Amino acid sequence: MPNNMFFTVMIIVMTFVILVVFLHLFRANRKKFYKDKVKELEVQRNMIASTPVLIELAKIEPVIKNEKMEERYNRWQDRFSYIKDNRLNVINDMLIDLDFFVEKRDYKSCGYRMAKVEIEIYKVREAAEHLLDEIRDVTLSEEKYRTIVTKLKSKYRTLNKEFQDHKQLYESMQEEIELQLENIERRFLDFEKVMESNEYSEVVHIVKALDNMIEHMDIIISEAPDVLLMANQVIPNRMAEIERTYKEMVDKGFPLEYLNIEYNIEESKKTIEKILDKVKVLDLEGCMFDLRTMLEYYDSLFIDFEKERLSKKVYEEERGDFTKKLEKTNQLVKDIFDQLDDIKKMYDLKDSDIQIIHEVNKVLVVINDDYHKMIAKEESHSTPFSVLNEEIENLTVRLKEMEDDFDKALKSLGNMYDDEVRAREQLDEIQDLLKQCKDKIHSYKLPVITDNYFVQLSEANEAIEDVISELELKPIVIKTLNTRVDTARDLVLKLFNTTNEMVKMAKLSEMALVYTNRYRINRDDINKRLDDAETKFFKGDYKVAFDITIQAISLVNEKMKTKFEELANEQ
Repeated sequence: MPNNMFFTVMIIVMTFVILVVFLHLFRANRKKFYKDKVKELEVQRNMIASTPVLIELAKIEPVIKNEKMEERYNRWQDRFSYIKDNRLNVINDMLIDLDFFVEKRDYKSCGYRMAKVEIEIYKVREAAEHLLDEIRDVTLSEEKYRTIVTKLKSKYRTLNKEFQDHKQLYESMQEEIELQLENIERRFLDFEKVMESNEYSEVVHIVKALDNMIEHMDIIISEAPDVLLMANQVIPNRMAEIERTYKEMVDKGFPLEYLNIEYNIEESKKTIEKILDKVKVLDLEGCMFDLRTMLEYYDSLFIDFEKERLSKKVYEEERGDFTKKLEKTNQLVKDIFDQLDDIKKMYDLKDSDIQIIHEVNKVLVVINDDYHKMIAKEESHSTPFSVLNEEIENLTVRLKEMEDDFDKALKSLGNMYDDEVRAREQLDEIQDLLKQCKDKIHSYKLPVITDNYFVQLSEANEAIEDVISELELKPIVIKTLNTRVDTARDLVLKLFNTTNEMVKMAKLSEMALVYTNRYRINRDDINKRLDDAETKFFKGDYKVAFDITIQAISLVNEKMKTKFEELANEQ
């Protein structure tokens, strides 16, 4: 128990000691932080005090040659004195107060006052730096502006040499350019005078004026020959060539009014006059752009001319082909319409078949109308060939589509006619096949002709009569006709097969009976079968008679039985 108390007391004491040490360190570090900030602000204050304003002012004293410069010099001194003797002293007092509050550990007041000192130092530093920049504008002016002017003189000499070496290229502009060059030279003299009298406020304006004048002269020297060449030679020559080509093509029948060439040439001449007026006063702004635009326009006209020539050639070829095709189509449609009443009488046409033909005719009427309008445009020379070419291409496509629709209608009519021709040909084939059946049945003296032969013969004859009747109908119903032909063909083929089978089995039965009769002596089993077979044969059951005879043959000669069976199985 005493040990526990001892440990508890020790823990409390150690905790208290640690807290005391921590608080002491915290307060010491905090104080150090604020002291360091104060020292940093003092350094910033000292840097303002050490601004080299006095050094720069000392540079100005030897060059004071007029009252204006002396007035500025005195004003700069007064401003620096005010900064040094007043505003920096205010900052000193604020730093002393700040140091006092740090020692008192009044950190709440320290933060507020430190912010005020930082703001004041910033304002004073800005004022000092601004003052220094103003003074340096003067102390460095001579060196700075002389460097600039030296470069401008070099550029001026290059431009002047370029002008003098190629003076003939500037034609009517020579006098104006020389006057402008003289103005530039006078400006250089003005610069020297101002620099001599230390009127630096005027130097800025003179240097800026020199820079603008030389830059403008650079544009004049570099662009003026091209502008004059284009305005006086290139574009006028191009316009003359365009006018000549335009007249030649119009005389050949090309409709070129849509290009407005005559009006545009007159406007171009006015524009060139305005450009030459601007050139005389050395104003080239926009001149080159306008001239290049004109040149591009006239170059594009040659493309338009060539397009019209090509379009005319293509148009005339396509128009000739289209005219022939249109005439042929018109005649074909006319022929179909002239025969339509007869076709209606011949075939049972659907309403849709007739409707397609009428629709095609309406479309053809519109195409013919548009074609005649196009020809009228061509003859009146009111429409360019490039447009006419598009129209003939459009008409060609429309005519092709119409022909496709018309072909569908003709195909339907053609199929009906083909079906009729094919039906008549098949009728002849069916009748010929029926005749073969009759000839074959009479070519062999059958003891009995079976009833199914006569039934099938009757059905085949009736089917043939139906086909003949259908062909004699007006109009012909093709679908019904095809059904009749198929039925007749199937029945005659059935009769043909029946006839062949009956004659074949009759022949084989008779042959087998004749062959087997040689084995009748002393063979009751053979005699019995042969008697049965003969009975069936004379009743017309030729297949049964053959089968019984084959059984009898098998009793005496197996090889002959096989041979007869092979004959029976042959087609």
